[in-house]
Amino acid sequence: MNRELTRRRIVATAIAAPFLASAADTSAQTTPAPATPMPTTQAPAAPASQASANQASANQASGTGSATTSPADATQSTDARHGVDVSKGGWTLQTYEAAMRAGGRPARISAAEFRAIQDRRPAALKRIATYLKSHLGHADPAVLAAFAAVPREYYHYNYEQHMPVPAEAYESDPKPWAIGYGSALSDYLGQAYMTQVLKPQPGQTTLEIGTGSGYQSSVLSRIVDKAYSIEIIAPLGKAVHHIFKPIGYDNVFTRVGDGYFGWPEVDGGFDRIIVTCSAQFAPPALFKQLKPGGIMLIPIGQPFKRGQFLYVYTKDARGKIHSRRDVGVFFIPMTGAIMKRAEAMAQKS
Repeated sequence: MNRELTRRRIVATAIAAPFLASAADTSAQTTPAPATPMPTTQAPAAPASQASANQASANQASGTGSATTSPADATQSTDARHGVDVSKGGWTLQTYEAAMRAGGRPARISAAEFRAIQDRRPAALKRIATYLKSHLGHADPAVLAAFAAVPREYYHYNYEQHMPVPAEAYESDPKPWAIGYGSALSDYLGQAYMTQVLKPQPGQTTLEIGTGSGYQSSVLSRIVDKAYSIEIIAPLGKAVHHIFKPIGYDNVFTRVGDGYFGWPEVDGGFDRIIVTCSAQFAPPALFKQLKPGGIMLIPIGQPFKRGQFLYVYTKDARGKIHSRRDVGVFFIPMTGAIMKRAEAMAQKS
């Protein structure tokens, strides 16, 4: 492994530590959703680079979904699920490079490098199945199929440095990877765990807070009908918005905005909501937009501190919210309005 690759792994790990899914961390409890922040101490300020990005995009901004057609380069690997499915064949070096160009991220790698990535895929998928069986008792076939369908190497890209890094995909020791602007592509075992706990189903509509690389919503889009995602960091969100069309994922819709407010313009709300950044409390707007019978996952805890936990919220048929504390996690923080409100509440307490 060269020095630059090692540096990127260290940076990514500092941004978002590996997902901590220990059976000892789990505890089931049914309680009303907290209406106020769980922690009451004042949050530390975000890093300067992240704060400037947040300032540029803290207010909700309108956006549109990805386009509904895929380029000819990807047609050989598309099916009724709308888009590339690596497990069905047709995902080649040429397809990869054409899709990267079409999405505004030109990349060239050797045939040997591409072949090495594909050779690592089966072991990574087996690792996911084993992990899910170990921590959840079984591996959902729909979740496994979604992870098998989506080409993870397509999402390994540093947007701040304009650098494709596909050779990092499907590593044997799963880790988060820096994608620029203080954001990271989470490790694939943690993403698989959260996806299965979310219980996505065909016919559903999902919302992700924290688009990041776009990988999580791409995986969800292989199961549900519509996958919406919001990113607060404007340059990252604007760039990632263009990557779904080239691989034919026409049911992924993204926009730049503050995820604290959700996406209220979507009629009927969401069956599933997944928050991929840590919040000091669960935003009220997300509960409002969660459909009866819906599930929401959100990491709760202080920014850049240990002691964060993944919470699983459900809304019953009567609209009552129930919560369960799941595993210990460590995520980069949700920024924008939530930090300002948490700060104000901490100062009053």
